[in-house]
Amino acid sequence: MNELSHERKSAEALSTEHSLDWRKSMSAHVAYALLVYTGLQIFATVKALAQGSSSILPYAALVILVAAIIPACRWFERRWTVLSDEEASDPALRGNFRRDAVLLWLLAIGLPLVLTGLVKGIFSLL
Repeated sequence: MNELSHERKSAEALSTEHSLDWRKSMSAHVAYALLVYTGLQIFATVKALAQGSSSILPYAALVILVAAIIPACRWFERRWTVLSDEEASDPALRGNFRRDAVLLWLLAIGLPLVLTGLVKGIFSLL
């Protein structure tokens, strides 16, 4: 009987240890999204340089675009870090979290590709 009680306490401690925390989850999404965004932006810039653009403009654009995405990512994170401990573990917020995570990832993956396409289109017209 004592062994069963000990197993239950261990299981409760494990479930508490791995409890839901939307704040930490969004922080992790933001960190990974910034890495993906920066990697894609660097790849797109290097690709543009390989296609003949020898000016400093792609490098300047890279710095500006990486710096510009940080406030947007901080906005996503800030929405979740202000939650209380009770709100941070509320399963009812799953839909809101998913929406914000999807928007964040669409921004992180789509923005470098769209911006690269726009810049290539502008340079082809010039």
